[in-house]
Amino acid sequence: MERREEQLGAAGAGGAPALDFTVENVEKALHQLYYDPNIENKNLAQKWLMQAQVSPQAWHFSWQLLQPDKVPEIQYFGASALHIKISRYWSDIPTDQYESLKAQLFTQITRFASGSKIVLTRLCVALASLALSMMPDAWPCAVADMVRLFQAEDSPVDGQGRCLALLELLTVLPEEFQTSRLPQYRKGLVRASLAVECGAVFPLLEQLLQQPSSPSCVRQKVLKCFSSWVQLEVPLQDCEALIQAAFAALQDSELFDSSVEAIVNAISQPDAQRYVNTLLKLIPLVLGLQEQLRQAVQNGDMETSHGICRIAVALGENHSRALLDQVEHWQSFLALVNMIMFCTGIPGHYPVNETTSSLTLTFWYTLQDDILSFEAEKQAVYQQVYRPVYFQLVDVLLHKAQFPSDEEYGFWSSDEKEQFRIYRVDISDTLMYVYEMLGAELLSNLYDKLGRLLTSSEEPYSWQHTEALLYGFQSIAETIDVNYSDVVPGLIGLIPRISISNVQLADTVMFTIGALSEWLADHPVMINNVLPLVLHALGNPELSVSSVSTLKKICRECKYDLPPYAANIVAVSQDVLMKQIHKTSQCMWLMQALGFLLSALQVEEILKNLHSLISPYIQQLEKLAEEIPNPSNKLAIVHILGLLSNLFTTLDVSHHEDDHEGPELRKLPVPQGPNPVVVVLQQVFQLIQKVLSKWLNDAQVVEAVCAIFEKSVKTLLDDFAPMVPQLCEMLGRMYSTIPQASALDLTRQLVHIFAHEPAHFPPIEALFLLVTSVTLTLFQQGPRDHPDIVDSFMQLLAQALKRKPDLFLCERLDVKAVFQCAVLALKFPEAPTVKASCGFFTELLPRCGEVESVGKVVQEDGRMLLIAVLEAIGGQASRSLMDCFADILFALNKHCFSLLSMWIKEALQPPGFPSARLSPEQKDTFSQQILRERVNKRRVKEMVKEFTLLCRGLHGTDYTADY
Repeated sequence: MERREEQLGAAGAGGAPALDFTVENVEKALHQLYYDPNIENKNLAQKWLMQAQVSPQAWHFSWQLLQPDKVPEIQYFGASALHIKISRYWSDIPTDQYESLKAQLFTQITRFASGSKIVLTRLCVALASLALSMMPDAWPCAVADMVRLFQAEDSPVDGQGRCLALLELLTVLPEEFQTSRLPQYRKGLVRASLAVECGAVFPLLEQLLQQPSSPSCVRQKVLKCFSSWVQLEVPLQDCEALIQAAFAALQDSELFDSSVEAIVNAISQPDAQRYVNTLLKLIPLVLGLQEQLRQAVQNGDMETSHGICRIAVALGENHSRALLDQVEHWQSFLALVNMIMFCTGIPGHYPVNETTSSLTLTFWYTLQDDILSFEAEKQAVYQQVYRPVYFQLVDVLLHKAQFPSDEEYGFWSSDEKEQFRIYRVDISDTLMYVYEMLGAELLSNLYDKLGRLLTSSEEPYSWQHTEALLYGFQSIAETIDVNYSDVVPGLIGLIPRISISNVQLADTVMFTIGALSEWLADHPVMINNVLPLVLHALGNPELSVSSVSTLKKICRECKYDLPPYAANIVAVSQDVLMKQIHKTSQCMWLMQALGFLLSALQVEEILKNLHSLISPYIQQLEKLAEEIPNPSNKLAIVHILGLLSNLFTTLDVSHHEDDHEGPELRKLPVPQGPNPVVVVLQQVFQLIQKVLSKWLNDAQVVEAVCAIFEKSVKTLLDDFAPMVPQLCEMLGRMYSTIPQASALDLTRQLVHIFAHEPAHFPPIEALFLLVTSVTLTLFQQGPRDHPDIVDSFMQLLAQALKRKPDLFLCERLDVKAVFQCAVLALKFPEAPTVKASCGFFTELLPRCGEVESVGKVVQEDGRMLLIAVLEAIGGQASRSLMDCFADILFALNKHCFSLLSMWIKEALQPPGFPSARLSPEQKDTFSQQILRERVNKRRVKEMVKEFTLLCRGLHGTDYTADY
């Protein structure tokens, strides 16, 4: 047996010959799959069985595997194989065999009606697939026939067994339709046919559901069957009787879940809103569940309350517009809204004691959108009715957002805490949205409550209540401009009065201050009210994220008002950095905050602060530079370099980032003399080179060094000029020793900012020629291992052409080699590299006329480029990149028309190029279309997409719809 199993496995792995797919072998492979302890043998058996299922022999062995003496696992495989053959290989079945196949399946289903349920389901799915393939022409009344056949009295199976088998068949039929691979035109025909056929299904379901004698298992199956059929978008009015019966079944605990599913599916179908009269009849049915809902909540029956809430929300969320339109029924809809409000405020803490309230949040968005979409008069009426409801909603949501007691929260799992955090974010988003309806009155409302809470001596103080009110305020202030709100000054006055004894409350206080940072910039006199709180919180590792992000916001928004506090902020920040209180990312944010802060000081002050801030790190770096490289050294070096680059990212004494904010901004005079960042960089330049010399082959360290200069260049722009010569020299040495993408990216920045300035052109040209020469050598050695370098190199070349095409005039630049390497890069499997190469060509081709060397190389090697582009379109490249290749074709046509018209005809001449699927006529049509279109780039993209589908044999298939 063991040896036979090995043979089976080997046959499977190597693609078994057809005669191996016998009943005996299939049974042995199934035994191996289920019982062999060796996972490799199981995998081989599974692979072999998958081949067996699709083989022509499956028609033969499937029926034999269904024999009564076989175990259910074997019978199940036989039924599954039949389903696969019918659903995927329908075209292989001769028309004259349809009836016998149908009859055999009916016979088997009748037999398994009292047998294994999983085999019965699989056989029903197979018959459903057969019915869908034969409808409507070859089997016009498929569903009615199924009902009639299973109701026949002369069957050997008892009535309940037949009834359950029929219901199973009717349930899987719509499900199989939803997942079937029918072509689009057939799907429409079959859907229409099924819509008619539901006339044979629904009366039967109603009869079975309403019959007192129907056993529970039958009624449950009826509800599942109904649930399956309504997803075919059956008119809601045709479902009325069944929906009412499903509502009645909600009282039966065994049928509860199936009833909920059926009702929700029926109400939620998109077409249901057309049947307003039916919807209006459903409202009292839903409202009638309120007592059952209250009982469930009282008894802690979360499943029942969840199910009833789903029904109420399904009706409200899917049909609020249609129901609001029925103005005369406003009271019954308001009653439904209040029922949903009860579900939103269901007692208990989400997700530990309740999981229902989160279901309702989308409803409140929908209702508000619908109210605000009415014309002014109707909107005014509904605003009057629903503004109080939304104020109540705010109270309910803030109550739900409250943390449990510290003791209770301590018992929550980390997963529950995370779910609660996400739930609070959802509440925050809802409050922000509700502000659109309630406006400034909402902020006043929150402020009044907070004021009463903090000043009242009557009620015991609750930090949870305070935190929730602040959280509501912060949710709104984060995204809404509260600068004109008259309650913010009062709030800023109240914040220092809050007794902060808890991490969650402290976090929310920090985030609230951060959300008000823009307001503080307009009211600088209030900064001193809150800044001490933020600086105090910086020393608490538990408040790391909130305190650091808040300080960063204040330093960014209020920097011109912070000089009086600068010394204190720098001292506290230095202290926490030295004590290593914060994680790496928060240390980086803190450095960015200090960069903003220092930007607003006088140059001497900046230099003084920089000196005290950076000196400890420079000393550490000097020490590390002497040591032999090891992993912990590396982490420390990367950390220090990261701190410096984050500081320089925001330290902008020329205030470049303020330029877009308009002249009314209070600006400091532009400082005279050297830029402080440049002064510091020049001081540490030697040290950085020393670190580099030891770590040149480590991509992370090189990246961290490049990041310092890249961020400084981006922030300082022209102020960086004094550093250009020495940085170009260092980059050249770095890249010559070990080429890395980060060095090319920094070179690109330098080209972008300084290449057009005559004074800086010589060092930049020298660097450009050097990195190009080194990269071309890399191409000769084989560039496939360095897609990131090739990507960055192509971006550098494109930037050079865009900013300073003169870089391509130098005699020492081998334009021909560059061109050929870029053609090679077009064939890389990595999409970003291909995109970057296409970007290079779309910058290069328009320069044919103005740069002689470019014109010459295009004339000589342009045909090679065209062939590479056609190969890519022909199927060598991903379809998602076709727009990039279309851009190259468009550029060739626009700037090298006479050459393209000659090359494209020649290139497409050979049979089978660029795809064996193309006829000579299709190739000819494509070349003519391309050559005609020299103005509309979008049209060229459409042509290329069309052509690539033809090349890949996908034209006109469903698969193309995904793109």
